Amino acid sequence: MPIHVRAEPGDYSEACLLPGDPLRARYIAERYLENAEQRNSERGLLGYTGTFEGRPVSVQATGMGCPSAAIVVEELVQLGVKRLMRVGTCGGLQPHHRLGDLIVALTAIPQDGTVNTYIGEPHCPTADWELVHAAVHAAKEMGQAMHVGPIVSSDVFYNPDGEQYARWSARGVLAVEMEAAILFTLGALRKVQAGCLLTVSDIVVEGEFTRISDEELRAAVDRMTRIALATVTADAKH
Repeated sequence: MPIHVRAEPGDYSEACLLPGDPLRARYIAERYLENAEQRNSERGLLGYTGTFEGRPVSVQATGMGCPSAAIVVEELVQLGVKRLMRVGTCGGLQPHHRLGDLIVALTAIPQDGTVNTYIGEPHCPTADWELVHAAVHAAKEMGQAMHVGPIVSSDVFYNPDGEQYARWSARGVLAVEMEAAILFTLGALRKVQAGCLLTVSDIVVEGEFTRISDEELRAAVDRMTRIALATVTADAKH
């Protein structure tokens, strides 16, 4: 039994959503999963398994930041999980972004020490293409507009370098968040599929910071969650 995800092989589905927030994991399980059963509560990292439209799926909180996410992902892989999709929030970095927009991440710049600890040389953490393609298709089927491209995973929320956002934006980076880079890296190292969908909860451009309302955030996360569930439960192509 793993140390932090206190479960046995078979307790989790091969497909799993990964919100950072434990309360969001519980919300997804209660709102979207049928016959959901709690599988983990260790250190408040809530995890559940149930079904979505008749297909098995799990949801497991990762906590905040790459170090915490790395522990959870490693242990989920030990438990047999093979398709991992982060569902999180992010700061939008492009002027055309709007609060509540959906982002499908292709790559994640590792502005974090965890990826370097694993890899130790220049590395481009990249999402699994099958999950990216399936997410884009699902979003189009649901009429959900999206942005597809690179993001950055930072190891700080309150960034002391306030100008860094502008530099990322100028290079075409879509958003900043805190976990995707290690998820994509471990996907490659452990030979599992890893993807990431994000809801723009903040806009950080042109020296200004704006924040989404709780009601708007809930609606946007619901849209993202439906797309994520459709993606991870789709028939695998390989």
